[in-house]
Order: sequence, then structure tokens, then C-alpha cells
Amino acid sequence: MVANAPEIPSEMDRRFMAAAIRLSRRNLGLTGTNPSVGTLIVRDGVIVGRGVTALGGRPHAEPQALAEAGELARGATAYVTLEPCAHHGRTPPCANTLVTAGVARVVGAATDPDPRVSGQGYAILRAAGIEVTERVLADEAADLMAGYLTRSISLRPEVTLKLAVSEDGMIGREGEGQVSITGPQARAQVHVMRAESDAILVGIGTALADDPELTCRLPGLAERSPIRIVLDRAMRLPLSSKLVRSARDVPVLVASCNVTAASERREALATHGVTFIAAETYENRLALPELLEDLGAQGILTVLVEGGAKTARHFLEEGLVDRIALFTGQAIVGAGGIASPIKRDLVPEGFKLQREARFGEDEYLEFVRTR
Repeated sequence: MVANAPEIPSEMDRRFMAAAIRLSRRNLGLTGTNPSVGTLIVRDGVIVGRGVTALGGRPHAEPQALAEAGELARGATAYVTLEPCAHHGRTPPCANTLVTAGVARVVGAATDPDPRVSGQGYAILRAAGIEVTERVLADEAADLMAGYLTRSISLRPEVTLKLAVSEDGMIGREGEGQVSITGPQARAQVHVMRAESDAILVGIGTALADDPELTCRLPGLAERSPIRIVLDRAMRLPLSSKLVRSARDVPVLVASCNVTAASERREALATHGVTFIAAETYENRLALPELLEDLGAQGILTVLVEGGAKTARHFLEEGLVDRIALFTGQAIVGAGGIASPIKRDLVPEGFKLQREARFGEDEYLEFVRTR
């Protein structure tokens, strides 16, 4: 065998990497600008160390897993869902930490597009005589950390458009606020999606019509409620809204073209804890590409767009949707319904079906952008 020649992944490699990917999901939406990475240290077929990127992004997964493994890491195999980092800060790169720990082999999944890392982490390992097997379940790992990868490449967050569509293709009814379209299981899944997102975004029309709270209300997950963003060009968000009343508990960010104006309206919202982000306008609406770039610069990796129809269409027209989460319920909205821009048989070109499921009686289809 040629020294340092990459091994072909075995079924055991795939099993342990799948477990590392599941572990990485634990801190989705909680790791700041860093991805939520999972690491397993395996010796003689037994997991002896586990690590997942800590809250806020530090420490990384590898040193945590190695610390748990201790001396058992020497001669073991490390399964890492993202290429180990190679750049120096106050602490050594994770690639060097793996070398120092004496692991014999590293199995990696996704490759890090960060130019400080890409290929260099694996090069450090190979130069130290460690066997490296790359791209084991790479697509699955990349799918879970798509927010980090999108921001690294496109300098903006990954955007998921979530829609709940009735059997007759509607997302609500004019003038009636929130309309129940899906059942409790599907609604619970939406709260899981919120818990794993950095931010939720709605247009001011939805904020006015539905008065949503946009928090994660599953038992034990309330603290994982993400930042709530409202597209509000003229700063019309009512002080009496649930969003404003809860802004000191869960952050609310208003995107407006009037944030520098010394207005009573802005001051009143700020008094309740609302913060603001300045946005440019284009054709009498907020410029979404520039807004997303600014959100990415603030460290936001994932944005869940929850409404309404006009906001959804604007994101689709701008080509800014990376993922579509489509829930279809059995309810019939009927006359006065608001037509959904997407239905199970009407999906924009350039998207492929990634997964499907059922939550109670409701159908779930998830599509990802292919180009």
C-alpha cells in the first residue's frame, strides 16, 4: 500500500459518520458564525470521545472529542463532519490538535470552502502520516451545514422558504389573519425548524394581518427561539403587536429604510427593545440581496422565511431561495383565499426534491436549489 493513500470508506465508516452528522445537529442555530460540526473518536469499533461545536462557536468539536477520549485517542480514528480547521488563532488549528493527540486516521465528510482551510486541514494530517479518507457522506453533512457553506461562498445566509398550503392551494384568507391549514404534528415540526434557524423573517403585511409571535414554543426549546426579522419599509409595526411586546425576551430586528430618522415611531419601538437594520429600496420595496449580505455580515447563517405570499414571491423572483419547505394540509380555504406561489405540482425550475415525509395527516416536501 502506498503511504498516506486514502482508504475506500467501509460500511462502518458510513455508520460512524452518520452518527457524527446526527450529533452535529444538536447545536444548529446556536454556534454563531461557525458551523455546528460533529466529531467522534472511535477505537476498536467503540466510540470513546464525542464533540459538537459549542454554543457561540467555540470550542470546536475536535478538541472536545479528544479531551473526552484522553489517551484512548492515540491510534484511534476521528470522524469529523467538516474538514478540520488549519488556521492559527490563540489556540492551535484542529488539524494540529488531531496530530498531537496521535490519532491514526481521520475520516472527513464535507470540505470547508474557507480559503484558510480548504484542503489545508487534510494536508496537515497527511504530512504527519495520518491516513485521511475524504467525502464520506459529504452531501448529507453539507446539507445540514448549508447555512455556513452558503455564507462562505455567497456572503449571505441560506434562505429557506416555508409554506403551509391548503388542499386547494391557498396559504390563508384575505382579512382573516392566521388560518389553520396543517395539524399539530406539522406545526410542531415548524417549531423544530425555528429552533435550528438563526433568524425568522416575515413581511410587514403578515405581521399586521396575523400578529404572529414567531417563537419556538415546544417544551424545553423556548430558549432556542431565533432572531425575528420584519421587513417594514415604513416602520408600521404596532407597539401592541406580540413581536414588539416580546422584543426584550426574543430579539426583533426591523429592516427599514428609515432607521436613521429621528422619529417618535422609531424611538417608541426602540424603547420596547426593537433593534433596526438599514436597508436600501428598489422599486418601492426593500432591496433583498443587499439586506441578506448585511445579515450575513452580522453572523446570521440561516434565515427561515415564513410569510406572506408577497414576501415569498419577492424572494423567489430575486433568486434568493435556497430551500423550499412545503407543508400541504387537507384543509379547504375556499372563497377569498390567498393563492400560494408554490404548490406540490407547481415548483420553480432549478429545484429538486430532497426529502419527503408525513406529519400526521399533512404532507411535507423539501426542495433544494440545484443551480
